[in-house]
Amino acid sequence: MDPISDMLNRIKNALAVQHQTVKVPYSDLKYEIIKILEENNFIGKSDKKGRKNKRIIEINLKYNDGAPVISGLRKISKPGQRIYHNSIQMKKVKGGYGMAIISTSKGLMTDKEARKQKIGGEVLCEVW
Repeated sequence: MDPISDMLNRIKNALAVQHQTVKVPYSDLKYEIIKILEENNFIGKSDKKGRKNKRIIEINLKYNDGAPVISGLRKISKPGQRIYHNSIQMKKVKGGYGMAIISTSKGLMTDKEARKQKIGGEVLCEVW
């Protein structure tokens, strides 16, 4: 299974049952995605824990009056079908309410940052 898709499903399932934290296996790519979500106030603090093969990322989830801040997550680019967009092709997620995470030649960034810098890349996921 795709590790990014697995991480998104774990977050989605934890939000559905209103858990405060969720743990996902560590990878540098997943950690970068989590940091982008943290910077954009979709999740609370996140921590790396453990050593070597047993490393995990512990994510604190955010809620507003009992409702999760993240109302939806969707994996766009899959291992069998990679989706690439240039800066002109990138559309706003949910009319600007959400964001997409793009893997560019300058690292991971949101769709807003990619449009601002006029660079494209692989669309990993959408969050709203």
